[in-house]
Amino acid sequence: MRHVAIIGAGPSGCYLADQLVRAAPDIEVSVIERLPVPFGLVRYGVAPDHQGTKAVARLFERTLGAERVRFFGHVEVGTDLAMAELAALYDAVVLATGASRERKLGIPGETLPGVFGSGAFVGGYNGHPDAPQLRLAGVRSAVVIGNGNVALDVARVLAKAAAEFAGSDLSPVLTAHLAQQPLETIHVVGRRGPAAAKFTTEELAEFRTLARAAVEVADPAALDAAGSAASPNLEVLKGFVANPVQRPVVVCFHFNQQPTAFVGDERLEGVEFEGPAGARQRLAAQLAVTCIGYETTACGTLVPQRGVFANEQGRIGEGRYVIGWAAHGPNGTIPGSRVAAKALAARMAAEVADHQRAGAVGLATLLVQRGVRIVDHGGWQRIDAAERTRAASDRCREKFTSVAAMLQVMAQ
Repeated sequence: MRHVAIIGAGPSGCYLADQLVRAAPDIEVSVIERLPVPFGLVRYGVAPDHQGTKAVARLFERTLGAERVRFFGHVEVGTDLAMAELAALYDAVVLATGASRERKLGIPGETLPGVFGSGAFVGGYNGHPDAPQLRLAGVRSAVVIGNGNVALDVARVLAKAAAEFAGSDLSPVLTAHLAQQPLETIHVVGRRGPAAAKFTTEELAEFRTLARAAVEVADPAALDAAGSAASPNLEVLKGFVANPVQRPVVVCFHFNQQPTAFVGDERLEGVEFEGPAGARQRLAAQLAVTCIGYETTACGTLVPQRGVFANEQGRIGEGRYVIGWAAHGPNGTIPGSRVAAKALAARMAAEVADHQRAGAVGLATLLVQRGVRIVDHGGWQRIDAAERTRAASDRCREKFTSVAAMLQVMAQ
């Protein structure tokens, strides 16, 4: 039997586990996750009001419960065991660790209270154990920097009325906290032109349906100047301009604006930008969220280069592979991860040799000897059931937001 360890239980890791056991009947897979709970980006990155996207977790749940798959939650490579120890137990090791470190703008004022990176802000509203609790105060104007779907998610979560989160997994406490903000304006600011925006058209068009928010474009002429090439996003933006509505909150899109500084004395008061021909403007803000991408971090002794692990079509070296954002950066869709997983699984099935290594049995023995509290698939199912049980009637689940709380479920 060949043994493969996948580090990371997000979409790429789960899809690869599924494809590996499909590709070869003599492969067993261990999925190793530093948190007690799986699903990574699906659980902590997808917005809480997009439960349709999160539904892919049902497929991943079946994968983690499959006969030749073992889930090792609450196990961190580099802390609980060394990468060399893992390599000695498995015929191949795959990095599916994603990209967890948010990129910085590197401009003055980025550490002011009120300025968040998207990792901290999205993790905060998604209940990630590593994220800070969101404690906002008097937010009348918010600035979201970025022209991708993460920026749209942040703007939409801020713009929605409390009732619009019914059926989501946004904490009712946080929902009430957001609703208490005297929010009037959300600026979504891109450094490039509207034709270069990376929004998914469906997500952009979703802003038409919001109960308390209207959409404006700060410079409608920029839409015409973007060129005559057909662009679904441009058409949606032009539709917002052509069909204005009056609502309590305005979401205003800006393009071709380079952020130059966050300004304020003791906390954020505004964000300064430089536009075409050097034109400068300051947008008042009590909250700013930068949504400009993520980078991969080291995994044990393996260190990324320029934000990713160097690889040749998923292969790092003998017995070492990488997939997903850790391989190519933070781009692509969750369904696209399945295509990449199928290709890498086929390659691994053809070239990974059987070295008669101990695999999951050896890993479990080592971790138990070290006193590591492993959360297996059954343990995750108990946490999952507890989150669903404790949810309010208008929520699909209420997440535990600390590792200690998750482990406490295991003790009950």
